[in-house]
Amino acid sequence: MSAEALANFLESENIEYRQNEPMRAHTTFKIGGEADIFIIPASPAALISAVKKCTGLEIPYFILGNGSNLLVSDGGIEGAVISLSGINGISSDGEKITCGAGAMLSSVCLKALSLSLTGLEFAYGIPGTAGGALYMNAGAYGGQMADVIESAECLTASGEIKTLKKEDMRLGYRSSVFKKGGLIIISLTLALKKGDKAEIKAEMDELLNRRKQKQPLEYPSAGSTFKRPEGYFAGALIEKNGLKGSAVGGAQVSEKHAGFVINRGGATAADVKALIGKIQKKVFENDGVMLEPEVIFTGRNGD
Repeated sequence: MSAEALANFLESENIEYRQNEPMRAHTTFKIGGEADIFIIPASPAALISAVKKCTGLEIPYFILGNGSNLLVSDGGIEGAVISLSGINGISSDGEKITCGAGAMLSSVCLKALSLSLTGLEFAYGIPGTAGGALYMNAGAYGGQMADVIESAECLTASGEIKTLKKEDMRLGYRSSVFKKGGLIIISLTLALKKGDKAEIKAEMDELLNRRKQKQPLEYPSAGSTFKRPEGYFAGALIEKNGLKGSAVGGAQVSEKHAGFVINRGGATAADVKALIGKIQKKVFENDGVMLEPEVIFTGRNGD
């Protein structure tokens, strides 16, 4: 009955939603069972309403960015998935850019380029949202979100809007205070610097070309499967152990870059998890290094 009550509320508030929505349509892995209810608020006010209603009805909810670092179980997600894709505005003020959590990072990079603002070049080509990037403290090619973030507007578990400064975010390697739960990023403000537009564009193009050459962008994946272990590179360890090209069902260690597990066609979440387990076991047995997944697992029973 609570699901029906939530649907009725969303109807009355004119908030877009879908029932029994396949999550494979919302993850870059193209894997995942159905979400009971999939909500797409078009504004921060609608997001707050949806979150408060889910809380009041005791319906669990999962906040979704672009689904680019996510493996959803084959059994789908119980309760609600709240997509931030509709909260995607981008504005600027001098050398600062403010964007909705659901704005694509690539779009924010292009906005910075249009304004001749430098500092965000590293992020061009990361296939996620700005909010997701801050949540993970995403980084590449020597840069990370911690280098450019100034503040973020968040929704607390009690339904209040709170502004967090960078020093309160506990940003570390692929970690932040947001991963501990209790805070939903609504928008973020980035502090950039004036630069030369031609140089910024050249750097963005160079990094994007490097991605295309080295990463298996032609297949669905969740990006780098493992965090970088201290003193090592995950891809090199995996390749050293003869696992490049290794497969379980439709999941395969990329032959282009061993740090990526790809969906070569019809992979299930169970296939991916089994392959990750196989990699972890062999690398630990031979090198004593336990590879920690960078990919986030979610869904029913974690299957």
